Amino acid sequence: MMRFPPVLLFALVYPVSAQDQEIQKQLIQRQQQSDSFTLQLRQTQERLKNSSGDLRRQQEIEARQLSERQRLDNVNEKQLLDVKPDTPQELRPQERQRAEEERRYVIVAPQ
Repeated sequence: MMRFPPVLLFALVYPVSAQDQEIQKQLIQRQQQSDSFTLQLRQTQERLKNSSGDLRRQQEIEARQLSERQRLDNVNEKQLLDVKPDTPQELRPQERQRAEEERRYVIVAPQ
């Protein structure tokens, strides 16, 4: 049986792990893009419904919507930084699901 020195074994495993991490980031980014579009669509629909002449109400809506977009951008950025290269392949779908749930909190319609 042939034994690999630890350094050689790491050199063989690391590129696969880095590739998995990059694929995971790309999958999360695609879902983030979709969620950003969903938020933008909801906000546009909300502005159209409230297009009365009430300037103060429109400013309140715009301020809240800006805050929502900034929160989503911050969550998106943090999620991409949180993708770890050592996450086992079988846990990657759970990692994406958790990320989606975090974003869902931001993009749901305000109460």
